[in-house]
Amino acid sequence: MKENATFAAPLGMVLVAVVCAAGVWLFAQRVLIPYQVTDAAAHDRPRANLSDLYPRWVGARELLLHGRDPYGAEVAREIQVGYYGRVLQSSRPSDPRDQQGFAYPVYVVFLLAPTVRLPFDVVKAGFFWTLLFLTAISALIWLRASQRVVPFATQFTVVVLTLGSLAVMQGLKLEQMSLLVAGLIAMGILLLIKDQPVAAGIVLAFATIKPQLVVLLLLWLAMWTLADIRRRYVWCVSFLVTMAAMFALSEWYLPHWIPRFWQAVREYQDYTGAMGVMEKLTGPWWGRAMEILTFTMMVRVCWRQRGRPSNSVAFAFTVAMVLAVTVLLAPTYAVYNQVLLIPALLIMVEQRYTIWQRGLGSRLLFGTAAALVVWPWIASVVLAGLSFTLPRETVEQGWAAPFWTALFIPVGVAAVMLVTAGQWTFAASAEQGTS
Repeated sequence: MKENATFAAPLGMVLVAVVCAAGVWLFAQRVLIPYQVTDAAAHDRPRANLSDLYPRWVGARELLLHGRDPYGAEVAREIQVGYYGRVLQSSRPSDPRDQQGFAYPVYVVFLLAPTVRLPFDVVKAGFFWTLLFLTAISALIWLRASQRVVPFATQFTVVVLTLGSLAVMQGLKLEQMSLLVAGLIAMGILLLIKDQPVAAGIVLAFATIKPQLVVLLLLWLAMWTLADIRRRYVWCVSFLVTMAAMFALSEWYLPHWIPRFWQAVREYQDYTGAMGVMEKLTGPWWGRAMEILTFTMMVRVCWRQRGRPSNSVAFAFTVAMVLAVTVLLAPTYAVYNQVLLIPALLIMVEQRYTIWQRGLGSRLLFGTAAALVVWPWIASVVLAGLSFTLPRETVEQGWAAPFWTALFIPVGVAAVMLVTAGQWTFAASAEQGTS
C-alpha cells in the first residue's frame, strides 16, 4: 500500500500538470484566438503574421543584405505590411497603436544573421521550436540551480507546467524575444554555477538584446563580482569584451546607431503607452514610489548575499529574487515577461513549508501569491472545457478571465521573495551572531 501511495503521488502530479497545460493551449486555440479574430474583423483591425520576430528579422535582413537603416521610416512601413497586412493609418481610430518599429539594439541582427536569406515561414517555424526547446531546458536549469536531486516525475511536471503556462503560451504564439532572453539568462547562470565564466560572460552579453530584462541581474552580478573580484572578474571581462565587440561591429554596420536606438525606444513608449506593473496598478506617482521601495529592498538583499559562491543555494535564490523584481520594475509590462518568474516560483514551491511556518503574515502572503498564480490555469481549463459544450459566442465572452490575475502575479511573487529573503538573511545573521 505504501509503495502504491508513493507512486500515485507523482502520477497524480503529472496528470494535473498535463490537464493544466492542455487547458491553456486549448483555451488559446478555441477561445482566445477566435475571439481576437472576430473582434479584429468587427473593428476592421488588421492582422497578418503578428510575430514579434518579424520586425527584428526584417530589420536584420535589410541591414545585413541591403545596408538599410532598420530604424528608418521606410523599413518600418515594410514591417507593418508584413506584421499587420497593411501600413497603419492614423486616420483609422481602430488601427493598433503599436507601430512595430525596430526598437532593439542593432546587435540583435547578429543573432538573426543565419536566417536572413531564408523565407520567413521557415524562420518562424524554426524559431517557435527553438523557443519551446530553450524554455523547457531553462526550466530544468532552474531546477538544477537548487543543488538538489529532483525525481524525473517532478522534472517532467515542471517542464509541462512551464510550457503550459499563460506567459509561455503567449510568448510562443507571438514568437516573443523575451523567451530567448530568458533562456540565455538561464544558460548564463548555469555556466557561472559550473565555473565557466568566459562562456557565461558571452551568453549574458547576448541576453542584453532586451536590456530592460537583464539590467537588474547585471547589477546583482556586479555586486557579487566586487565582493571577490580576484576570483570572479573573469566573467565580467568576458562580458565587457563581448559587449565592446558587438557595439563596434554594430557601429561599423550602422554608424551612430545608439541615438537612433534610444529614439526608437522613446517612440515605442509613446505610441504604445507602455508602463510598468506598479504604474498600471497605482498610477505614476505612487507607482514610482513603490518601485523605489522595491528596488531598495532588492539592493539590500543583494548586498547581504554578495559574498555567496555561485554554486550555493543563496546565490540561486538571489538570482530568482532579482528576476522576479525585474518583471515588477520593467518599464514595459507584458504577460510573456513572466517567464522570468519561473525560478522564483520553483523556490516558492520548494520552500513552501518553511514559509508557511513563519507566521500568519507569511501564510497570507504565500497563499495569496499561490492563488494568483494558479488562477490562469483554472480559468483556462474551465473555458477550454466549456468550448466543447457551449456556443462559441457565449464562451468567448469570458476570454479575459485567465488574465484577471496577470497584473498581480509579479507583485505577489516579488513580495514573497523579498519578504522571504529578508527573513532568511535576518535568520542567517542571528545564527552567525549566536555561533
